[in-house]
Amino acid sequence: MVPATEVASFRHAVPYWVSLLLLPLVWLSATYGGWALLLPPAGAWWLYTALDAVLGRNSDNPDLETRDADLFWYKVITWIWLPIQVAMIYGTIWYVTGSDHLTGWEKLGVFFGVGVLSGSVGIVYAHELLHQSDRFERWLADLLLATVLYSHFRTEHLLVHHPWVGTRRDGVTARYNEGFHRYFVRVLFTGLTSAWHAETAKLARRDLAPLDGANPFWRYWALQAGAAILAVLVGGWEGLGLFAFQAIVAIWQLEMTNYVEHYGLTRKYLGDGKYEPVRPHHSWNADHRATSWQFINLQRHSDHHYKPARRYPLLQTYPDAEAPQLPFGYAAMGFVAMVPPLWRRVMNPRVRKWRADHYPEITDWGPYKRGEFPAPELR
Repeated sequence: MVPATEVASFRHAVPYWVSLLLLPLVWLSATYGGWALLLPPAGAWWLYTALDAVLGRNSDNPDLETRDADLFWYKVITWIWLPIQVAMIYGTIWYVTGSDHLTGWEKLGVFFGVGVLSGSVGIVYAHELLHQSDRFERWLADLLLATVLYSHFRTEHLLVHHPWVGTRRDGVTARYNEGFHRYFVRVLFTGLTSAWHAETAKLARRDLAPLDGANPFWRYWALQAGAAILAVLVGGWEGLGLFAFQAIVAIWQLEMTNYVEHYGLTRKYLGDGKYEPVRPHHSWNADHRATSWQFINLQRHSDHHYKPARRYPLLQTYPDAEAPQLPFGYAAMGFVAMVPPLWRRVMNPRVRKWRADHYPEITDWGPYKRGEFPAPELR
């Protein structure tokens, strides 16, 4: 166990600031185009995957008695990322639309790199912030999500995904044998609608209409409209197109991670519309050292679902027998997911072993695969 005094130290927190090292790569891609367009994705994906191969896994758990007040240096990087991301997105729009050294395809390449950062960093930080009770942090999450036009993710994640992970109610839980590309199209539609239904059901329990001012979708729409208008003001219609393109890339990054996190894992149906509680074995873990720095411990996903309010520096990892482990970090597994036959070859045997280890009493998984058990009621 890592003692609380060490967890609280600046030295221990610094590795989680690696996202700052990716920013110069966007600047280089916008300045030079051509080969430099590879730098942001190479830094975000391949560099830390390679470092995982060198540094291996980190099975040390931080002391849970560490005080929240002692986690300042971990919080700061998530707090300052909003102004950094705003400057990155709109500064690059201003620069690219005002220059003539890049072709149209190169401009898209630059904003592919911007989307890689706003997705693999910005949305990950927003995810951490939206789980906190502090209003300042939740507002930072809303503003970050607005810059990628995915504000409803907060509702969908908190009101649908966490309560119903591993059931058919949760569209984000990737189904056994479901390829990523089919999954991505499905969640783009089901995520928005399930978020809307969750909020309107919540309002109905207070005898409020769906379009009541208390519905956070008003805030989501206003923030996203403001983000899009700013793109037009900075770069005209071309700027708006580039802004939308980076948002699509960022959303793709998010959903690629979502796909990896729960593929094929289901909660046991208990009858009468009830499912077993969420346990650590209902998420795929990847406690690889370098990519855990990059994704601020999101890869310790089993503990995140077990204790959703726990801040990222205190997330625990588990022995393989308690939580299923992925062979690589999330970045590498995302690329395996891009090739469905390869993904099934890597992951399906692991899912079958998981079933045998945790549910030897279930001999027929057909009803789970076909979604024949009823979806749980929204709370």
